[in-house]
Amino acid sequence: MKTKNKFFFITVLFLITINSYFYLKPYFLTPVNNVINVDAEHRLTANELVSNFNNDEAISKKRYSGKVVEISGIIKEINFLNDRTTIILKSDSENFGVICDINPNQKENINQLKQNQNITVKGICKGFLKDVILLNCNFTLSTDE
Repeated sequence: MKTKNKFFFITVLFLITINSYFYLKPYFLTPVNNVINVDAEHRLTANELVSNFNNDEAISKKRYSGKVVEISGIIKEINFLNDRTTIILKSDSENFGVICDINPNQKENINQLKQNQNITVKGICKGFLKDVILLNCNFTLSTDE
């Protein structure tokens, strides 16, 4: 009877280990977390990016999703929620924009930002919901300010 219990215990432990591996693997294999030293694959304005997704979402998804892009635009809104900073860039469409989730390493520079300011943001494009979404973003202020 004890060997059956040992076998059962080892089998359950093995199954838990295998499931844990496949569940946790994506969290450890995330793409580039810091895009400062990575060259952008695409450079465009917020208007161009939003209109590309509005015109043909499937092609734009293949072209931009999962890639480092550099976007220039005007700040519409700055949000601070759950210890994260998010910048929304304006586009020609009132209903759409670019949501940029700012990398926490940029916290000391956040206080320089103002609404209606020109900014260049580099981040990983994750796709399009109501807005285009960029993650792990780093920003630089335009020199014409």
